[in-house]
Amino acid sequence: MTVIIPEFQLHEQTQIGKVVLKVANLEKMIAFYTQVIGLSLIEKKQQTARLGTAEKILLELIKVENPLPLTRKTGLFHVAFLLPTRKDLGNTLIHYLQSNAPIDGASDHGYSEALYLTDPEGNGIEVYRDKPKSEWDIREDGEIVGITKEMDAEGVVAAADSQQSSFPTGTIVGHVHLKVADLAQTETFYTQVVGLSLKNNFGNQAKFFAAGDYHHHIGSNTWMGKGVTPMADNDLGLAYYTFVLPDKEAFESLLTHLEKENVSFTLESSRRLALLDPNGIQVKMEY
Repeated sequence: MTVIIPEFQLHEQTQIGKVVLKVANLEKMIAFYTQVIGLSLIEKKQQTARLGTAEKILLELIKVENPLPLTRKTGLFHVAFLLPTRKDLGNTLIHYLQSNAPIDGASDHGYSEALYLTDPEGNGIEVYRDKPKSEWDIREDGEIVGITKEMDAEGVVAAADSQQSSFPTGTIVGHVHLKVADLAQTETFYTQVVGLSLKNNFGNQAKFFAAGDYHHHIGSNTWMGKGVTPMADNDLGLAYYTFVLPDKEAFESLLTHLEKENVSFTLESSRRLALLDPNGIQVKMEY
């Protein structure tokens, strides 16, 4: 694969900010994400909840009236919470095992070690730690090749030093993996509009994009089938997710690029804009 660097590049220090989910049972979802997954409840209102760590919001839940269950539509494949160290992943794994968390799998991807779960309403969750970049398979053209093999669970547990049940400070949303309708259109949007680089193709089924030299901030796949329909407003699942740019200069550079390319967007404030990707998924960019 040849990595194509877009003419406009989103600032290399850009990260995913938060994921916002539409939910049917707010109390049940709060309990799951705090007691099982490891997020802390930061703020709760009648119809919404904000969860994360002591330093930042990583997940917001919005209660939807007359919700439609998750079906074969575009949206969230999984939200991936990135822990600072292997020790933290070990602490989390011990907590999951002791609390009988619904672990779907555990994988070594070459550049990371990851646990996979599903929340009570069907949203996928990944909890992972990155390996040192010296261990990543980075090709001369910048492609970052991932693998999928069994995670060394014993090694991860051996790295633990406590039974910490909450994510530590420094945890972020490392990436978001999306269910999409068309990979070619998705690639055009995330490279030519957003300004990410295509980092890896998984056959003709998935593509991975990132700012800077990360393995991926956005994953996308058509495993639900090509041409699946976009989500409706009252469908459960992904409402939107955010990119956080490092400063005003990076944000204004993005604005200039979007205006130059005649891209349709909504300026929600002087610090945030909203875009719609080709799959009907709302993306917000802010600083």
